[in-house]
Amino acid sequence: MSKLKTEALIAELEEAASQLGLKVIYEKGDFSGGYCILKEKKLIVINKRFDPKHRASTIARSLVEVGTENVFLKPAVREYVEEQAEREDENSSGKRSQSELDGPA
Repeated sequence: MSKLKTEALIAELEEAASQLGLKVIYEKGDFSGGYCILKEKKLIVINKRFDPKHRASTIARSLVEVGTENVFLKPAVREYVEEQAEREDENSSGKRSQSELDGPA
C-alpha cells in the first residue's frame, strides 16, 4: 500500500462510511468493534482503546461487509480496504469447527 498516514486513512474511511449512510462512533468497552444496526441506525462501533491502525482496520472490514462498490475511494484507500477483505477471507477460511478438529465420530 502506498504511504498514507494512518490518521488520513481513518478520515478517508470515515468519509466513505458517511457516504454509505453509516455513522462511526468511538466507545470504551470490552469489544472488538465493527458494523452493526442499532434501532435501525447503521453504525460502525470502534473501541476507543484501540491504536489507530486497529481502528482503521476495523472500519475497513466494516466497509467490506456493507460493500464499497457504490462509493468513490482513493486508490490507496481502496487498496487498503481490499487488503483487509483478503485478510478477513484468510482468517475465515483458516478457522475450523470443533467437529472438524475432533475428527470422525
